[in-house]
Amino acid sequence: MPTTVTPDGVSISYTDHGGSGPDLLMAHASGLCGGVWAPMAEQLTDHYRVVSFDERGHGESAEAPGGVYAWDGFATDALAVIDALGLEHPFGVGHSCGGALLLLAEMRRPDTFRAIWAFEPIVFPVGHVATTTAPNDNHLARGARKRRATFASREEARANYASKPPLGWFDPRVLDGYIACGLRDLPDGTVTLACAPENEARTYEMGGSHDGYGRLHEVQCAVAMACGETSDAIGPDVLPLIAERLPDATTEVWDGHGHFGCLADPERTVAAIGAAFGRG
Repeated sequence: MPTTVTPDGVSISYTDHGGSGPDLLMAHASGLCGGVWAPMAEQLTDHYRVVSFDERGHGESAEAPGGVYAWDGFATDALAVIDALGLEHPFGVGHSCGGALLLLAEMRRPDTFRAIWAFEPIVFPVGHVATTTAPNDNHLARGARKRRATFASREEARANYASKPPLGWFDPRVLDGYIACGLRDLPDGTVTLACAPENEARTYEMGGSHDGYGRLHEVQCAVAMACGETSDAIGPDVLPLIAERLPDATTEVWDGHGHFGCLADPERTVAAIGAAFGRG
């Protein structure tokens, strides 16, 4: 995969899926990789030039300097890809951490995006400033540190993930995309997680370390957001709290889905993106 280097020296891998039309940048959730967007990107290239990327410490991108996964760094990654490819006023699509980093990038560099579509962007309504700049222990971080890191083969890994949540909720094509980019081959023939459990844990620990909620009023582009009806993250009770602080926002609740709804139903995701960006 081609790479670019961020101002703070991190090598970021990206995939240019091609296509014709306006530029569109896709950002993934914590612990995943850009490949999960492949089924959606394939459909979106009918109307957009689509690019996805691996955030620092994920997929084929390098680890964060000093192992610090403050989410402003993920925004840096997005802006570096935009600059490297000369993306012109792109649309942004993000899930979870990916949605948050797009909003943070727009705050840092206003008028970067034409519009943003985000499925449950992790912008916790905790006040006008970040609650802490230090790592915050939480159940997601503890769970990540317990995650199995190595498998005998990609086939074994796929069977394991497909048998249980949350990856078992993914559309099979999305899961295949994760297996392709979320695992690295080892010399002995086994495979290991590209996003090491410790790196994923540190990402979760820093989820509340940005001041995005207090700065949402700075996002002047249109933002369309969706959430899962049964989500325990940015669900139907939380999403409106984010929307009311954005100057131009719409929300939608997906019945029968949770936090990973956009990866469970690629066709619905593509339709929602098209509707949000005028390609319904």
